[in-house]
Amino acid sequence: MKIGVSSQNFRTITGHAGKGRRFFVYSVDKDGNFAETDRLDFPKEMAMHNMNPNDPHPLDQLDVLVTGSCGAGFYHKLAARNVQVIATSETDPVTAVKTLLEGKPLPPAEPHDHGTGGHHHH
Repeated sequence: MKIGVSSQNFRTITGHAGKGRRFFVYSVDKDGNFAETDRLDFPKEMAMHNMNPNDPHPLDQLDVLVTGSCGAGFYHKLAARNVQVIATSETDPVTAVKTLLEGKPLPPAEPHDHGTGGHHHH
């Protein structure tokens, strides 16, 4: 299993994953041990925001992507690539991966003003 974490500074979990171009990749073995195995650093035309949905993308290798925030469009684009997106307010990549592997929920992301998530019916 591979878990990606969006991190524009390669230190903490950052948001706006659709425009983000830097990701840690952690690989998990069958015993639940994990290690950072890759760092992805894309040119801006490779940001998911700019990608043709039919083109292969390095994020396709991931099973899960952890980010600080993302819009619904990004969520759906990755779902179409069989990648589960989890937005969280956790800022430490290793803590986030450990929490996931323990089967615990990550703290939810801070809501932002794009109104992602629930649809409000008036």
